Amino acid sequence: MTHPAAPDQTLAPEVARRARELATQDGEPRFDPQDQDPPGLTAVMQPVPDHGESTYVGHGRLAGLSALITGGDSGIGRAVAIAYAREGADVAISYLPEEQEDAEQTRHWIEEAGRRALLLPGDICEEQTARSLVTRTLEEFGRLDVLVNNAAFQWGRAEPKGLAGIDSQRLHQVLTTNLEALFWITQEAAPHLHPGASVINCSSIQSYDPSVPLMDYAATKAAINNVTVNLAADLGPRGIRVNAVAPGPIWTPLNVATRVTDDYVEFGANTPLGRAGQPSEVAGAFVFLASPAEASFVSGTVLGVTGGRPVF
Repeated sequence: MTHPAAPDQTLAPEVARRARELATQDGEPRFDPQDQDPPGLTAVMQPVPDHGESTYVGHGRLAGLSALITGGDSGIGRAVAIAYAREGADVAISYLPEEQEDAEQTRHWIEEAGRRALLLPGDICEEQTARSLVTRTLEEFGRLDVLVNNAAFQWGRAEPKGLAGIDSQRLHQVLTTNLEALFWITQEAAPHLHPGASVINCSSIQSYDPSVPLMDYAATKAAINNVTVNLAADLGPRGIRVNAVAPGPIWTPLNVATRVTDDYVEFGANTPLGRAGQPSEVAGAFVFLASPAEASFVSGTVLGVTGGRPVF
């Protein structure tokens, strides 16, 4: 008996081809100069990032589960939300109120996959808002199986670059968004997680190869690696797995809205693959780590999706 190739295998070359097309011009890594104010929106980006809308094919890896994704309106968060929904999960996404337009698009893709979507606008720099995400997800879905701490903030436009350019307001926003909120949300979620549940944190190549303009952001990502290992040790006896994904340069609104043009026109040129990645190329790592079957003995690790840059 012969079996047809799985759809994801058939589409795999198309994912890479599309990613190269979006990130290069005449074979060289290049994005056109453009500007947005934070937090940035997807529709006005040139090119618009690929979140797997036309390529990601699910196989029931997360059937019947419930997931909460912070920063799930755009970028990596949207790609993960689409993938999770197509794998069979109901998905709640948190986001800033200014990102409602993006959140509605993500809701569309979740519901198109036949799953329930829950939109949770609010600023997770506020502790009560951050903690309420878990409560509202449980009220809507009745369970929480996968927590993805993805939301983050960076600021690469300060002058002078480096330590002298980090003011108190920026430092507070970076530390609170990237690190404090992770503690609040995970602390609130932990009592409701059951054996087989999963926490996935979003780290960064910056935690291994930091750049001076983003030193505060890089510090939070290095801390997230440490927290991931400690949480895996703390929650592991209850059968809860904790891991992180460390993306490299990925084409998202965050980069356009927080970095100077010179930092992203040739974005991704420093990777061995010679280009930036698309959010669609990161989603599979989050699916693998969330899968109770495929990653059942994977905990306390950081999985790099960096185009070849080392994460060790």
